[in-house]
Amino acid sequence: MWYDYKNIVFSPYSKYWRQMRKICVMELVGAKIVRSFGSIRNDEVSGLIKSIRLSSGKPINLTEKISSLISSITCRAAFGKVCKDRDTLTKLMKEAFRMAAGLEIADLFPSSKIISTLSWSKLRLLRMRRKLDVILDAIINEHKENLGNGEFGNEDLVDVFLRIKENEELEFPIGKDNIKAVIYDMFAAGTETSSTTIDWTMTELMRNPRVMAKVQAEVRKIFKGGKIIEENDVQKLKYLKLGIGERLGMQRDPKYWANPENFEPERFENQALDFVGGDFQYIPFGSGSRMCPGMTFGLANAELPLAQLLYSFNWKLPDGVKAEDLDMIENPGLTATRKNNLFVVPTTYESLG
Repeated sequence: MWYDYKNIVFSPYSKYWRQMRKICVMELVGAKIVRSFGSIRNDEVSGLIKSIRLSSGKPINLTEKISSLISSITCRAAFGKVCKDRDTLTKLMKEAFRMAAGLEIADLFPSSKIISTLSWSKLRLLRMRRKLDVILDAIINEHKENLGNGEFGNEDLVDVFLRIKENEELEFPIGKDNIKAVIYDMFAAGTETSSTTIDWTMTELMRNPRVMAKVQAEVRKIFKGGKIIEENDVQKLKYLKLGIGERLGMQRDPKYWANPENFEPERFENQALDFVGGDFQYIPFGSGSRMCPGMTFGLANAELPLAQLLYSFNWKLPDGVKAEDLDMIENPGLTATRKNNLFVVPTTYESLG
C-alpha cells in the first residue's frame, strides 16, 4: 500500500529518504507553507460551523464531521481540491492502518513463500492497492493536464512533484510510483492524526466539565463580540494549547507523571516541555531524524477547529448518556483512534444569535 517503501514513513533511512523528506518539508509542511494554507482551513472550518448550526439542539456524530473536515483540508493542501474519491481513499487508509498494526500468520514465518502466497491478507491488500492506484493515477493525470492551475493559482504537492520529476539534478530520479507513495503518505498522515487529536480532546472535555468550562471561558473572553477567529488569534489561547498538549501526553508512568490517568491541562503550566523531541518523557511527535515532519501542519489543523467549536457552541451528551460512561477504548491500528464515534448535542452560543 506504500509502494515498496518508496514513501517517507516506511522508507529505510537513506539518501533517498532524506531527499523525499526534504522535498515535503520545503513544499508542504514547512512553517511558511503551512501558514499559506490558512485560507483553506478558515474556509473549511467555517463550513463545518455552518453545518453544525443547522443541527443545533440535535445529536450529531462529531467524529464523522471532524474526519470529513480534516480530510478536506488535507486534500485541498496536497491535491489542490477535495478529491471526488475521498471517502474511498479514507476507507482504504483506515483499513491499511488497521492491518499494518495487526498480526498475520505470515509474519511468524517470513521466509515461507508458501504461507506468504496463500495469505488471505496479501490478496486483500493487492485488491486494495489496485483501488488505490486508480484513485491516485486519476489525481496525477488530472494535474498533468492542468499543471500550475490549482487552487488560488498556486502549486499543490502533486504539482510540485510533477515539476521536480523533470529535474535531472535529483540524486534519485522519481517516477509515478514515488509520487503516489508520498502523496498517499501525506493524505494518510495528515488526515488521521489531526482528526484523532480533535476527537479525543473533545471526548476528554465532555468527561471533564471543569476543564470544558475553563477553556470555553478563555475562548469567549478573547473573542467576545462574535469576532471571527483567525489563525494568528489562536496563539492567544494558552489554556486551549495546554489542553491539546495534555491530549498528546499519552504517557502513563506514575513515576514521571502525577495523576497520569486524569485529564489535567494544568500539569503543563509549570513544565518547560516542548514538542521538538528534546524531552524524552514527552515526545508526541517523536524525536531525532525520524521525528514527524508534519508537526506544524497537524497542530494548525487541530487548533483552529477546536477553538471555533468551543467558541460557537455549548455541548452536552445525548439524553441518557453520562460522561463517566463514555467508552474510551481505542481501535487497533497505528493512530489509536477511538473505537466508538462521539455523539454530542450542540447548542449555538447565545451571543452569536
